[in-house]
Amino acid sequence: MEKICTYCVQRCLQKFHPSSTVRQIRLHIKSYSTNSTDPNKKGTMRAWQIHQYGGNEELTLSDSVTIPKIKDPRGILINIHAASINPIDCRMRAGYGSTAMNAIRQKTIFPTNGGEFPLILGRDFSGEVVETGRDVRKFHRGDEVWGTVFASKQGCLADYTIAQEHEISLKPSIITHTSASSIPYVACTVSAAFTEFGGLRENSVKDKRVLIYGGSGGIGTFAIQLMKAFGAEVATICSTDAVELVTSLGADVVIDYTKQDVRQELANLEKFDIILDSFGKEKTGYSMEFLKPSKCNDAKYITLKHPFLQNIDDYGIPVGLLRSLSDAAIDTSLGLKKGISHRWAIYLPMGKALERYAKLVDDDQIIPVIDKVFPFEDVPAAFEKVEHGHARGKTVIQMVKEK
Repeated sequence: MEKICTYCVQRCLQKFHPSSTVRQIRLHIKSYSTNSTDPNKKGTMRAWQIHQYGGNEELTLSDSVTIPKIKDPRGILINIHAASINPIDCRMRAGYGSTAMNAIRQKTIFPTNGGEFPLILGRDFSGEVVETGRDVRKFHRGDEVWGTVFASKQGCLADYTIAQEHEISLKPSIITHTSASSIPYVACTVSAAFTEFGGLRENSVKDKRVLIYGGSGGIGTFAIQLMKAFGAEVATICSTDAVELVTSLGADVVIDYTKQDVRQELANLEKFDIILDSFGKEKTGYSMEFLKPSKCNDAKYITLKHPFLQNIDDYGIPVGLLRSLSDAAIDTSLGLKKGISHRWAIYLPMGKALERYAKLVDDDQIIPVIDKVFPFEDVPAAFEKVEHGHARGKTVIQMVKEK
């Protein structure tokens, strides 16, 4: 007869209604009493690491990395089932943002390791809670979650990672971990851009005209669906082979840059209320003229391509910050002169936003868009694919085979 701990019974009573069948309860008990990934039974894990910055040749796979321990009382140890590769991972592998991230690591109360290297890359994931810190109240062992880990911390291209409550939420119930892992980083980036930096709210986007550059990539495919779910009218730009994809996601107007004069096509359209730019098009004079100018500067140009971290890498923290402040002030001033608001945006961990988006996924208002799935052993090939560009959604790494 199976031995059943008090903890397992308590969790079952919390999860199931009294009318649940015996089979449901027994299956749930078994998931806790026979957890093969319990770190108490296995002290090491697989992880892709780099020991110095550079190209793909720096990625090394180790099967003897110590499973991280929870030091922060708000920390959550998660068994990763799937993760995704984002362009930021390729840039971080080469050293982008390292100056700022090292400064954050040195200041943190609960450092994830003793130094910069070896470094595990990977920012978003889907997996299962294994252990929680003493101050964690929202999540429990066995919960299926998705989320992101901040760039200064060890990443999720490993069997386990540690996240915090504000970085995760329960994953959507209708999709697999593999599908779920494709969403969190782009979702948090887009959400931060529109809400935290753009000042937009869900109820303020309805009937707004939104232009999204790069509609077929990870950022674009999510942004199109989110804006449509919130009631906006969306235009986007892509190549011929992605037109069908972005149209299926809800884009109202699609401009094919391989066949059409993008600038002329945009000039022929009614002006936009919001532009989301992940390519830095304004530096080539592409964006401001297509926004609706107003005395209140209601129209917003939000860019994810700006020199904030690069300035710090190039000039150090004090000078780099001053240069970024100067660059941002110039951009803001130029925008104000044209009657628009010019905003820089960066990724932020946003567990509450992921909670909202999980409901949108479960309601079929947002679907995962996956370009290719790689096994864990082929992470370097996945990096190479992402670096090549021209993505049609996300590149995903599968650690645990789906049932």
